[in-house]
Amino acid sequence: MRRKIPWKWIAWIAGGALAIYLTVGIILAGRDTPPIPPSSQMVDLRGGQVHGNRITNKAWSFDYDHAQFSPDGTTGTVDGVRNGVVFRKGKKYLRISAEHISVNLQSLDFTAIGKVHVERINDPEKRSFDTDLVVWANGSKLLHMDHPSYIHTSGQTMRLDGVTIDFDSDTVHIAKLGGNVDIKK
Repeated sequence: MRRKIPWKWIAWIAGGALAIYLTVGIILAGRDTPPIPPSSQMVDLRGGQVHGNRITNKAWSFDYDHAQFSPDGTTGTVDGVRNGVVFRKGKKYLRISAEHISVNLQSLDFTAIGKVHVERINDPEKRSFDTDLVVWANGSKLLHMDHPSYIHTSGQTMRLDGVTIDFDSDTVHIAKLGGNVDIKK
């Protein structure tokens, strides 16, 4: 006499066992692997590009010779910056070059020191600024040059004791002036 094997019940039991096995495996996955310890080593890079990106578009970008970032990658120093670009509403607005820039990749602020050159991109009057300190405050979209700055336009140079460029209103605020400039109609 042959007995009928209950395949339906065996399939249900095997399926249930497999579901339990997978559920327990997923719950316990990764418990035996220790977390990677935080590094205390600075990240040292030679030649490249660093970007500060907002949620929808770029804030700034710098080509550099040497960069060093904190272990968590939130702050860093960038040396030999050439072809730096500060963006306004997602479009290239200012070109910047500097000896040394400190960046905060969380707030997207930066401070440029040393010999700093700033020029507006596609400016028909070819205006540019030279100074030794530039501070970019990303939250307020202001570029401050609080040390003496020199503006060059049409072959003329003027000394300014302070310049603030407001990216939201597209205006330049100038502090005390010095020097001679010919104004032509």
